[in-house]
Amino acid sequence: MSYEPTKDEPVSQGASSKTAPCPNCGQPVTPYRNPVPTVDIIIECETPGGERGIILIERANDPKGWAIPGGYVDYGETFEEAAKREALEETGLDVELVRQFHAYSDPRRDPRQHNVSVVFVARATGTPRAGSDAGQVGLFTQETLPEEIAFDHSAILADYYAARY
Repeated sequence: MSYEPTKDEPVSQGASSKTAPCPNCGQPVTPYRNPVPTVDIIIECETPGGERGIILIERANDPKGWAIPGGYVDYGETFEEAAKREALEETGLDVELVRQFHAYSDPRRDPRQHNVSVVFVARATGTPRAGSDAGQVGLFTQETLPEEIAFDHSAILADYYAARY
């Protein structure tokens, strides 16, 4: 479900004119629609056979396409913990986070809702395997990237390969 402000409501506010009762005290509170925090992990990998590249997953769920491994940050979890967890869940690999790459926050980057992603660069060795919502997993170089890439991940990968950040 995507947030669409009314013509009279500034995009930056996102507050509803309706109230809901506080679950603790019952007083009326104004609900706010805030972006949802996510992580994406550009995993630089070397397989036991010596192949090198970055790992992408082919999404089993909508929106379809190849994507950088990632997902939602759980309540009480740091972005770094979420990145390691999501990498393991989606690729079967324990990763070493190298650095935080950049944050991507365009409200249109995900058709489902306004997600803000903190992108990490990580390293791993081993054979990746598809897990959680991944239909399959692949190892790609800049020259072999698939055509159908989900979300804004083509732009993220272009920034990565251009060493923009």
